[in-house]
Amino acid sequence: MPVSANTLPKRLPTLAILGVSDPQDGDWGRLRGLQYSSLARVTKARLLAHGLAALLVFQIFARSVPPALIGGWACLLLVTLVVGARFDHSLQDADRRRMSRREVHQQTVTTVVTALVWAVPIVIFARLGAAADKLSLWTVTAMLMTGMAIGFAAVPLGTLLFSAIVGGVTISTFVLDGNFTAAAVVAVFVVIVCVAAIEAARTFLGAKVAEAGMNEKSEVVSLLLREFEEGEADWLWQIDSSRRVRSISPRFAFALGLDPEDVDGQPFIQLIAGEAWESGHFHSSLHGLAEKLKRRESFSNLLVRVTLGGANRWWELSASPKYDDNGNFSGFRGVGSDVTEQRENSEKIAYLARYDTLTGLPNRLQLTDALGDAMAYAEKWRTRCAFLMIDLDRFKAVNDTLGHQIGDQLLARVSKRLNGLMTQNELCGRLGGDEFAIVIRDASDFSRVERVAYSVIETLSAPYEVEHHTLYVGASVGSAIGPRDGATVETLMRNADLALYRAKDDGGGHHCNYEPELHAHAEERRKLEMSLRRALDRREFTLDFQPVVDAVGEYVVSFEALLRWNSAEHGTVSPAKFIPLAEDTRLIVPIGEWVLRTACMEAMKWPENVKVAVNVSGEQLLDPGFGATVVSALSQSGLAAHRLEIEVTESIFVRDGTTAQATLEQIMALGCGVALDDFGTGYSSLGYLRKMRFSTIKVDRSFVQGAARQNPESLAIIRAVVAMADSLEMSTTAEGVETIDELNTVRDLGCRKIQGYYFGRPMCAQDARLLFTQAVLKQRA
Repeated sequence: MPVSANTLPKRLPTLAILGVSDPQDGDWGRLRGLQYSSLARVTKARLLAHGLAALLVFQIFARSVPPALIGGWACLLLVTLVVGARFDHSLQDADRRRMSRREVHQQTVTTVVTALVWAVPIVIFARLGAAADKLSLWTVTAMLMTGMAIGFAAVPLGTLLFSAIVGGVTISTFVLDGNFTAAAVVAVFVVIVCVAAIEAARTFLGAKVAEAGMNEKSEVVSLLLREFEEGEADWLWQIDSSRRVRSISPRFAFALGLDPEDVDGQPFIQLIAGEAWESGHFHSSLHGLAEKLKRRESFSNLLVRVTLGGANRWWELSASPKYDDNGNFSGFRGVGSDVTEQRENSEKIAYLARYDTLTGLPNRLQLTDALGDAMAYAEKWRTRCAFLMIDLDRFKAVNDTLGHQIGDQLLARVSKRLNGLMTQNELCGRLGGDEFAIVIRDASDFSRVERVAYSVIETLSAPYEVEHHTLYVGASVGSAIGPRDGATVETLMRNADLALYRAKDDGGGHHCNYEPELHAHAEERRKLEMSLRRALDRREFTLDFQPVVDAVGEYVVSFEALLRWNSAEHGTVSPAKFIPLAEDTRLIVPIGEWVLRTACMEAMKWPENVKVAVNVSGEQLLDPGFGATVVSALSQSGLAAHRLEIEVTESIFVRDGTTAQATLEQIMALGCGVALDDFGTGYSSLGYLRKMRFSTIKVDRSFVQGAARQNPESLAIIRAVVAMADSLEMSTTAEGVETIDELNTVRDLGCRKIQGYYFGRPMCAQDARLLFTQAVLKQRA
């Protein structure tokens, strides 16, 4: 088992080399295996050396030592060597496992026994022989020590023990004989052998450690290359100096869709160029790759479009040039991967970042970039550009009543029409919701802006057929000319938005050019909003009341509460101006609550048969606490529920009809009445009448005026409304009656209640109370 690089010791201490200690760092059990496994390889050589040495001993002492003694010693030596050889042979696999301490101890004992056997001739045979025989015996034992140092280079402990025992006995015999010089020579020799054995073992282990480290690194590299080569989309590729493919890897051949033998030696560019190789019309990325190869430049993550089997793919290639030992260029070696899917995803993300998914038109980001380019072009060539903002009129009504699916289809139809109006000089896109925009690159001809704007209004106002629905939406357009109306993209877009806001204020279906005065209008609106936010706290609101009279008896049956605002900063502000602002900012919710509570409190000062009508906006009905507010206003004022009438317009059903209907039904359950104001001017009036039981239907003043002029349509509408209201047990109120002719007409048509200047303009609360006082005085008179 090879030694892992992360288990290699950082140091090789002497005691650890000898096997006496096992330091904490490193796997010394495996290192011992590397040491002792080498013994099995020198077993035969060791037996041969000891056998030759034994023969020399026999030759030296054959005449002076009894043969039986020499023979007995030789047998003992043979047994010792055989036992030791068998044990050493069992260690031949020690380099693939850990050595146990028991095995180290057993090998040490074998070495010690062998050394003691060799000590017998030194102690016994040398005493029986001549002085020259001692020197000859020392020469033989010195030869064995040297052999041990060489053969046991990996296991210095055996050399040290053998040398220490044999050398120590030899030194002792020389000292006893008085031959101190020989004893000193032997001692020096033993020390040299021991030191050499330790250093040889250190060198051996150092080499093994280094070899293990290199093997580990080689194994890791091989593993990485194998994993890389077996990856799903990565491969290795190599070409020679002629740019022909060499050393084909299986993954590379698979990526090409060919067999490896069909690829070897083929021109690299030809393999990936497809039909372009014959036509010569290469993709620009292939030109870039060929240029890199030609100039022998390294490249990384180079994106190349390849053609394989007639299909285009995208590869990402990296490579470096190769050079031989003489420095000559020999080709390229690199890696590659198929990134077609990633490329397609990136392109899709890039498309989504710049195009609207619903309509396919450029989105706000691309429109902004196009306007920036147009402004740069205008500045460079001293021309003009233009930015048009488009808002669909009545789209919200369609979206909310028929659903978002119909609304989305309608937006797609609008986009198609809009895109059909564009020339190379214009770019249209969708900003979001029902807002679109057009960038006119060259607007030197100012009339071109007008023509485009009114073409948009006319085209988008034509009816649409969507899933058996005939839909009508209009368009309002605001435009700004650059750089006249703005030196930056942001300024020009903001000014076009201001122009669009003015076009919407004018009733929609119009085009408005930006004018500097629009900034003043926007600033005025901002200041008006700030004042409106403080109006309640400053008690700047008041209520006026317009009487509603019985059509026959001409007595007051109710009052409509009308909100008035006298601002400290702006003076008297028209409701037509601040009510839409309050709805846009949702200030209408707290303001409407004040109106409701104040009107109920004032109605308590009127006769019990007189009702009060309070106008409620869609924002109030969508507020979750509106029902609780009505209950609180009634209980706090003490007003009977049947004396309160909530007036709503058809527009409240356009935004969220379900919520509005649920809220009104909750109010009707309290006993309050609900009046439908401006009936006939909305989108599907009859549908609302089927859904809810209104207490009153108020006929819009436009029909009243038309009927007074004997307009057939107006007359027919009022007759139909009155008949329908009568059948549904609802009352009808004619609004805006100002003349005797109008009064007689609506009275003859069957309207039960009349409201208008003919009977009274909106008046303050005190004047409203005076009406009842005067009526009482008339009765008494």
